[in-house]
Formats: sequence, structure tokens, C-alpha cells
Amino acid sequence: MHEQVVLALNKVMGDTFVMYYKSHSYHWNIEGPDFYEYHTFLQEIYSEIYPAIDTIAEHIRALDAYAPTSLKYIKDYSTIQEDDIVVGAMQMIKNLLDANNVVLLTLMMAYKIAEEAGEIGVSNFLQDRVIQHQKHGWMLKSTLK
Repeated sequence: MHEQVVLALNKVMGDTFVMYYKSHSYHWNIEGPDFYEYHTFLQEIYSEIYPAIDTIAEHIRALDAYAPTSLKYIKDYSTIQEDDIVVGAMQMIKNLLDANNVVLLTLMMAYKIAEEAGEIGVSNFLQDRVIQHQKHGWMLKSTLK
């Protein structure tokens, strides 16, 4: 049962890390008349996500498995589409909302697996991450309107 939890956490790590990087790269590359507002907003998102990456890795280690050792490993576990070019501000927000929706689904699946395995600490952590990503989703959706 622990292998299923570890696999689920690897997927959470992959999607969370890619969303973190996506929001950070958008922060670097955003342009336009509302640059400062978007730049600050994106910083708030990646700054909230970044510490969770370490906690995900610690949960993996606590289950006696190894945390990701390469970016390829992280990318292999993510289903979030990467950007090859710099896109406009509204497309960045849309892409980030799409990424956030993927993270939410991954978190909810991992939560269910952790609950079934009796990994209460992991499931509590994942539940907290769901709440944070629901907030990110609300803010991203509101920005698109």
C-alpha cells in the first residue's frame, strides 16, 4: 500500500513542481500595462507553492522511498503542458489556471490513496494543499474575467 502512496506523491511532486516553475517563469516574463500587478500576483502564487515541494519530498522520504533526483524524473511524473515560447499575460493566467486544475485533480487522487492506506499525516497535508490550490484557482479565474 505504501508504494501506491509513494507513486501518488511522485505525481503530486511532478505536477506541483511544474506549476511552481510555470508560475515563476511567468513572473519573470510577464509584460504589459498591468505588469506590476501580474508580476506581484504570480510571485504570491509561486511563493506559496514552493515550500510545499519540500514537504512533499519529506513525505516521500518518510515512506522510505527516495525523493526525485532529477528534473527529468519530475517531468516524467507531471501531466502539465510546458510552454516553449513566451505567451501574453492573459494566456499565462489561463495556462496557469489549467495547470492548477491538474494539480487539484492529482492532489485529490493522492488524498484518496493516502486515506485508504491510513497515512493520516500525508492525507492531512494533501487536504491542506487542495485548499490552497482551490484558492489559487479562484484567484486565477477571477483574474480572467
